[in-house]
Amino acid sequence: MSRPNAQSMKPATAAKKLDVYLPATPTEFRENAITRDELAALQSDPPQWLKDLRKDGPHPKNLVAAKLGVSIAGLGRGGITEALTTEEIEALLVEMPDWLVAERESYQNVLSEERRLKALRTDKARRG
Repeated sequence: MSRPNAQSMKPATAAKKLDVYLPATPTEFRENAITRDELAALQSDPPQWLKDLRKDGPHPKNLVAAKLGVSIAGLGRGGITEALTTEEIEALLVEMPDWLVAERESYQNVLSEERRLKALRTDKARRG
């Protein structure tokens, strides 16, 4: 593999920017540096493999967590350590195991507290 220069990035970085699970990408993508122009082309006119990955997965943990409405740490507490497909995520949402219910509630509480604190800071800043 050639060493990435200032105008290119490692495949892992490109996969993060594309919101895809790197091990599920084609070998050519995983084994070569991606230029900024190539990344822009993938974003503006995604090839079929990218469309399929985005639609069906497997998805990286950040997207799995977002789709399930939990934190990434919550996934780990729930025993989810690998990437999941869209079908697996949908099955979990239908099944709604106890850990998922608890993690979703916990995550919503955290988000509510973050919003409350932000409002307090904003109000304090306005008052000077």
